[in-house]
Amino acid sequence: MTPPLAIPSKSPRVVAASLSPSSQTLHDRLRKRDSLSAIRQPKVLHPVDNEDLKLLILENISQDAVRAFQAQGFHVDHHKKALSEDELVDIISQYHAIGIRSKTKITERVIKAAAKLLVIGCFCIGTNQVDLITAGKAGIPVFNSPFSNSRSVAELVVSEMIALSRQLVERSHEMRQGIWNKQSKGCWEVRGKTLGIVGYGHIGSQLSVLAEAFGMRVIFYDVINIMPLGSARQVDTLPTLLAEADFVTLHVPELPETINMIGSQELAQMKVGSYLINNARGRVVDIPALIKALQSNHLAGAAIDVYPQEPGSNGAPFDDQVNAWSTTLRSLPNVILTPHIGGSTEEAQRMIGEEVALALSRYLNYGSTLGAVNFPEVDLRAITAEQGNHVRVCHVHSNQPGVLKQVNEVLSPYNVEKQYSDSKGDVAYLLADIADVSPQDVNKLREMIRQTSANILTRLLA
Repeated sequence: MTPPLAIPSKSPRVVAASLSPSSQTLHDRLRKRDSLSAIRQPKVLHPVDNEDLKLLILENISQDAVRAFQAQGFHVDHHKKALSEDELVDIISQYHAIGIRSKTKITERVIKAAAKLLVIGCFCIGTNQVDLITAGKAGIPVFNSPFSNSRSVAELVVSEMIALSRQLVERSHEMRQGIWNKQSKGCWEVRGKTLGIVGYGHIGSQLSVLAEAFGMRVIFYDVINIMPLGSARQVDTLPTLLAEADFVTLHVPELPETINMIGSQELAQMKVGSYLINNARGRVVDIPALIKALQSNHLAGAAIDVYPQEPGSNGAPFDDQVNAWSTTLRSLPNVILTPHIGGSTEEAQRMIGEEVALALSRYLNYGSTLGAVNFPEVDLRAITAEQGNHVRVCHVHSNQPGVLKQVNEVLSPYNVEKQYSDSKGDVAYLLADIADVSPQDVNKLREMIRQTSANILTRLLA
């Protein structure tokens, strides 16, 4: 058994993160690729280190994903709750892969303690809970599921618009207290109202179609020009959208430029009696400013599903120790508060489990990085079962001149059947399939590549 891989001391400085994935899903891309090799059965590859791969799966991720990993012979430790940074540091060194949702934080400290870690799977849309730059420097790709819960989130927004406009939460609460309060004042149909969507990606565009089916007028704002669906119309500025919309819904990632993008100034630009919905990220709205806008009746209501700080497990209190304004927010009328359930449907969780489990398995078994958010996307067609003496080289290295020359000199005694390399920021990734490699040469080949000057991480699969 080779010693654990350590993070090199001289690491690349920056890894660019992909924020706008292509319109094809990972399922589509892999399904197309696999159909081409269906005629010849692909060979199941294994690490030449001959070490059983151990996976740590947290936060009650789909059991379908756990069973899929176990069916491939991986050892899986499954936990229903998130783990703290200290808890992760204590145990992460024994694992080759980790699967998380949104509550577990993979920090620089955790990554530096993860001597064997090869890959991180985020079984959710976002990846801001992972230090992507440090992961990339360590040669660890990060995968997520950017599209699988889009429909679930879009449907939640539709339900929230109707619930807010009809004050359903207030009427339901009164009935549970034994109070009959039938009224129409301040209650509206959504038909004919204007929905303003901030961020017209997969969720925003699906929501656009659903809203038009209700007879709503749809406008949207995005930092790039996007072809609208149906009769939706893109506006040039955020203030324009805020001034026109009866409902404003946010669907943006958490970036430096989106933190507190809805603050006092933006709330003042919204129409009197309008509604704000945030199912995106907790820090894109200045909550104390929102509370003031609601208390002054400038806004008629709000729906919030995400928060700057969230409890770590079900049953934990959502109080002022979590966020200083929690009690005040909870006391406001016509405010819908939900515990980050935008993607929490059986359908979404099943699809997320399938997509991320597939991505992790393909990386561990075949070296494919299609769909990685912090890593070059590299793939090769499968080695077939008939090619028994072939070895796949998976080489992560610093993106600097001369690397391929060094690696190809090591590979020169062999027949390189296929090879593909790509880079992203300061990290590059090479896949190469080598023929006629004897079992005696495998370890020697791996060590020679690891000794090249730009090496970050090298695996051989055979």
